[in-house]
Amino acid sequence: MLRDDALKGKTIIVTGGGTGLGKSISRYLLQLGANVTICSRRQAVIDETAKELMDETGGTVLAVACDVRNPEQIENVLAETIKKFGQVDGLLNNSAGNFISPTERLSYKAFDTIVDIVLRGTYYFTLAVGKYWIENKIKGTVLNISTTYATTGSGYVVPSAVAKGGALIMTKSLAAEWGKYGIRLNAIAPGPFPTKGAWDRLFPEPLASMMDPTSRIPLKRVGEHGELANLAAYLLSDYSGYITGESITIDGGEVLAAGEFSHLESVTPEQWDMIGETIKQANRASKKEGQ
Repeated sequence: MLRDDALKGKTIIVTGGGTGLGKSISRYLLQLGANVTICSRRQAVIDETAKELMDETGGTVLAVACDVRNPEQIENVLAETIKKFGQVDGLLNNSAGNFISPTERLSYKAFDTIVDIVLRGTYYFTLAVGKYWIENKIKGTVLNISTTYATTGSGYVVPSAVAKGGALIMTKSLAAEWGKYGIRLNAIAPGPFPTKGAWDRLFPEPLASMMDPTSRIPLKRVGEHGELANLAAYLLSDYSGYITGESITIDGGEVLAAGEFSHLESVTPEQWDMIGETIKQANRASKKEGQ
């Protein structure tokens, strides 16, 4: 979507950058000329990803192990990135954890684990980078990977909904507070974008065989990683310089299909003919009563 070298000279930290969507977005950022630091808890995974991405794109990737729940490790990622590239221009908060479960089946620890990674990790990293930007008068950009149910809510993923909802309000609140420093914060709310790890936790067997995730999406397909990477790169670039405090939904219309009458798409043409005739009869009867 963007011109070549649209991110040349920019350095962006991507949490959860070793696999899935974080890896796909990192690849596109590199193709656009950015330097990228990827971090996750497993050093071996991000080392392998860093080599793969550099071989593919010719760009430079720094891999630093980090548990986003640990402020000292976050500060280390920041310091190592500055040491390697000179400064940090953008942060993509992508680290997440999620699984489906009836909430009453969850232990306190299970609930805490998701909230700590998604919410605590997001505000820890944002706070660390934000303080650095303010102190050094850098006009940085934060992009948070949110979810559509951060605003609507959803059963069976309550810890994730709680955490993503909190992170979204943080995005909007800091956009208002830090705008005076030239710091922008935005979010993306994706619908279904299959990744190996997350997809298996959200649609495990036998659930995957029982339901088609695309059946409730108006475009009748899941998202492609490149589509999300395009949007992420735009929001991290200077081309979106007047956008802040926003959450952009990219879900093929899934949220819209949750409307009260959206389930009527299963009605056949023949049934619609019958329904239409019934409505006409009701209208005629109503007019007679009015006379």
